[in-house]
Amino acid sequence: MHGARGLVSLLIGLAVVWILFTAAVDPAELVLGAVVVVLVVLFTRSQSELFGGIKLGVRGIVAIPVYLGLFVWKLILANLDVARRVLSPRIPLNPGIVAVPTELQSRMGTLLLANSITLTPGTLTLDVDKDTLYVHWIDVRGASADEARASIVAPFERTLKGVAE
Repeated sequence: MHGARGLVSLLIGLAVVWILFTAAVDPAELVLGAVVVVLVVLFTRSQSELFGGIKLGVRGIVAIPVYLGLFVWKLILANLDVARRVLSPRIPLNPGIVAVPTELQSRMGTLLLANSITLTPGTLTLDVDKDTLYVHWIDVRGASADEARASIVAPFERTLKGVAE
């Protein structure tokens, strides 16, 4: 986040998160929340460029629940796939490491994408090099990077562009 506008946006965003999580309007809670928010901002100022890609506009606010819904859906599907493979050992595995290009430009977008992939069972982001993620995949499908991208990255990438690009 650049300048005073970014700092104010971060303060307001963290304050809203604090109020939503505590669900309290007691003055003591609000003062404690304000102190915590200011301390978090002070201690993370050196990393503030990481948060520079986050969009706090209407499109970003709408994209966050869409992304979370998609992530939960992909998480459920991946858990079912891994469970099926564990319970049916005859299902062939085709593990491998694939280089998957991404169109995301911001550091936060790439971080969210890499974590989304890693948190989904059956995939693990091993490294990020500029616009390429190296992903260990339990069942490599397809022979090209485009096929891997379409399967692993594309669903997350579309919604993350609304959140962090």
